[in-house]
Amino acid sequence: MPTSSTASPTGAAQPAQPAEAAPPPAGRRLLAATLLAPALALLTLWAFAWPAARTAPHDLPLGLAGPAAATAPLEQRLREGHEGAFRIHRYADEAAAREAVEDRTVYGAVVAAPDGPKLLTASAASPVVAQLLQRAVGEQAAASGTPLRTEDVVAAPAADPRGAALTASVLPLVMAGLAAGSAVTLLGLRGGRAAVALTGAAGLVGLAAATLADSWLGVLDGNWWAEAGAFGLATLAVAGAVAGAAALAGRAGIALVGALMMLIGNPFSGAATAPHLLPEPVGTLGQWLPPGAGASLLRSVGYFGGAAATGPLITLAWWAALGLAAVLLGTRLTSRAGSPAPAVERELAPAS
Repeated sequence: MPTSSTASPTGAAQPAQPAEAAPPPAGRRLLAATLLAPALALLTLWAFAWPAARTAPHDLPLGLAGPAAATAPLEQRLREGHEGAFRIHRYADEAAAREAVEDRTVYGAVVAAPDGPKLLTASAASPVVAQLLQRAVGEQAAASGTPLRTEDVVAAPAADPRGAALTASVLPLVMAGLAAGSAVTLLGLRGGRAAVALTGAAGLVGLAAATLADSWLGVLDGNWWAEAGAFGLATLAVAGAVAGAAALAGRAGIALVGALMMLIGNPFSGAATAPHLLPEPVGTLGQWLPPGAGASLLRSVGYFGGAAATGPLITLAWWAALGLAAVLLGTRLTSRAGSPAPAVERELAPAS
């Protein structure tokens, strides 16, 4: 249809404003409202139930210590009884295997001793893995008719022997990051002010979380400031991603990042078990996202004196840096788009 024109105060014809788009038909809205909840439920169940149903060791790092003649039969029985479950690391003696467990190179180690095998575990790395190793190695020892001795090299704190508190900390950190990033966006903070608000909020979350988990509950026993930094950096990684996505894509970015962190990052984090117990590529993908990297960093600084903290630390730092950079970039793009075009001066010609 041709658009109508209206006369301006100067007499020139001005095109009429286009009519607003009509809302979708009632049938489409009804269909969307009916299918939204089942689709969301299906996605959530897949994200949470599928990894839990497929929990099993996949190339789980396990050490074998002792002479080759003594460890070869152990290795063969482990490979035959648990195909693809373990990735074997060999060590010369018990001292080297113990050091590897403390450095988080392996989850545990089997030492071939003259009086029978000895299993070294680290329940602080994962109570579930420690129990799994006791069953798997215990079966092999029972088949050979020798008793199995077990030593927990890095034990979980007495206040949290099953690691439930650390597992429960992942979701609150994600929610704190989502809340901080959303608040900065919805309150209209931009540029440097937004970056300062995000960093300050994450720092306060880190201090509060370390006070609660370490000083009060006693479920972490590492360096207090390192734990506070891990809590804060994990929060900043999520908050920066939310605010950065919103600065570039509008408020839809909040929903996009929120869904990524809650439906993918949280169930794929491996905090309740271990990344090597999740089906691939879920275990690897989870460690690339802030929830999984945050849980791994907390275990390293809270129980292992910072061992194996480099990888998750770099992951969280990248998320935080990219998020803050996106906040600054989105502010600059918005200011450029909103700046008025320079006026063009025209010379008035005399009327004939």
